[in-house]
Amino acid sequence: MVDRGMNEPVHVDVWSDVQCPWCYIGKRRFEQAVATTGVDVDVTYHSFELAPDTPVDYAGTPAQFLAERKHLPMPQVEQMIDRVTQIAASVGLDYDYDHMHQTNTLKAHELLHYAKAHGRQAETKEALLRAYFVDGGHVGRIEDLADLAAGLGFDRDDVVAALQAGTYAGAVQEDVAQAAAIGIHGVPFYVIEGKYGISGAQDPATFAQVLDLVRTEKSDAPKSGDGETAADGEDAA
Repeated sequence: MVDRGMNEPVHVDVWSDVQCPWCYIGKRRFEQAVATTGVDVDVTYHSFELAPDTPVDYAGTPAQFLAERKHLPMPQVEQMIDRVTQIAASVGLDYDYDHMHQTNTLKAHELLHYAKAHGRQAETKEALLRAYFVDGGHVGRIEDLADLAAGLGFDRDDVVAALQAGTYAGAVQEDVAQAAAIGIHGVPFYVIEGKYGISGAQDPATFAQVLDLVRTEKSDAPKSGDGETAADGEDAA
């Protein structure tokens, strides 16, 4: 008999933005938890735009953007950036705020849905996060996104056509609407197996605890053929 509970991966839905520093940190911490527990996971990334009104070619730095948006003095913003940079370094990420391009992330989210449709969302998500936070890439302009996609082996012309046409814009908005419907106000936000929500870039131990719990629930769930007859449930028809 096949133990379906032990063999089926744990499904994880993640709402995040490719311009969210805690989302990349959370990704690394979640990956640590997966490695520690050995739980097989199936991750789907969902769109969340932290600042949908941002111009694609915002002229200032991320620090200036935060100062303007949150009405904070620059020294306080710089302290915030130093802190998140140090935390990122603790999980192996080398954030380079001096070369980041603050932008609108709509097209990046559309690219993620394009990649999902082609079965390659996970690697595209990682590439976008690395491009923005580490490599100084621009994740708002179609041409730059198409270059990134081509570097992953996608058909560049096909990517350009899809982004110019807004083929996946509706899918982005569906993700945003779903986030609002279930009360997600900030990212990263993880929904594990459709019932356990984890908000923020939690420690790996927190993710591991929930993953272990779900694995136990799956292994303890009744399995087809475990002494159950048709009469034990409803009609066998």
